[in-house]
Amino acid sequence: MKLSTRLTTTAACVLALSACSKSESPPVATTAAATSEPTCGRVKVANMNWQSAEVLANVDQIILSAGYGCEVELVPGDTMPTLTSMMEKGQPDVAPEAWINAVRQPLDAAVQEGRLHYAARSLPDGGVEGWWIPKYVADQHPDIKTIDDVLKRPELFPAPEAKGKGAVHNCPSGWNCQITTENAFKAWGAKDKNFVLVDTGSAAGLDGSIAKAYERKQGWLGYYWAPTAILGRYEMVKLDAGVPHDKAAFEACNTRADCAAPVRTDWASAEVFTVVTDEFRKRAGPAYDYLSQRGWSNNTVNGLLAWMTEKQANGADAARHFLKTQPTVWEPWVSAEVAAKVRAAVGE
Repeated sequence: MKLSTRLTTTAACVLALSACSKSESPPVATTAAATSEPTCGRVKVANMNWQSAEVLANVDQIILSAGYGCEVELVPGDTMPTLTSMMEKGQPDVAPEAWINAVRQPLDAAVQEGRLHYAARSLPDGGVEGWWIPKYVADQHPDIKTIDDVLKRPELFPAPEAKGKGAVHNCPSGWNCQITTENAFKAWGAKDKNFVLVDTGSAAGLDGSIAKAYERKQGWLGYYWAPTAILGRYEMVKLDAGVPHDKAAFEACNTRADCAAPVRTDWASAEVFTVVTDEFRKRAGPAYDYLSQRGWSNNTVNGLLAWMTEKQANGADAARHFLKTQPTVWEPWVSAEVAAKVRAAVGE
């Protein structure tokens, strides 16, 4: 999955999760896909280079192929080059998980002109960012709901190398979210409230700090995002910023390293859509109906990514695992006839 804070470079992080056991309804659908013979023919589906998008592309490949008779080819992709190619060349046909915040203006223009179309929201929750604490800390201290609340309790989140101070763990070095986290730290006056900002160095370092805290059942406070594998493995609670997202202020100052007066603002929820070409939409028939209904929650994706990490599995493995083990999530996206074909393809 990709981060909205990294959309200025590759439009995502990946970051890319098990709370996914609950049954989900289709986020957009009200009726199942039709069961008439498919007409979609050959379909190029972008296989984006982060885990959540890789899994979704493989889910689409199986359902479109087995359920609708499409000839699906997965092609390498990334947010900017894929969407640019779709806008300019009409290929590939489908981008299953497009994080559109960084390309919203030209993409909206292409949609208004009828060259491209938004199908379902791939992640109805949107990409989520902010400051998080472990659920066991939240359960033990139900008074901690917001960033202001947590900054009153530095003793619960001890800094590893600053005795007597609390720690806020930063985003990995070199990522744009490192800057926004530093500015949030300043905006909330965390230093004056006896906290230090901890440089985790890398994604592995940030993940390792969470794992270590969980193993020892210690307090942890810091920046993270969803959907990601680490949130599928370790249950975390996102703190309420206590203020809405201020887009103008966030972009004008909080995203800049030289921001002199950062403001308190929530992080934006990244919009994540399936994008299709007009040519595909016109010929795909029921296959397009499926893509206009298909979407899953961050909890579901978090769990799948955690399973991938544990099993060292790839996107194709995770897609088959998902289709075998979570029919209550995906079967509402399609008709009973299509669901039977998919179950047969993955081996019930």
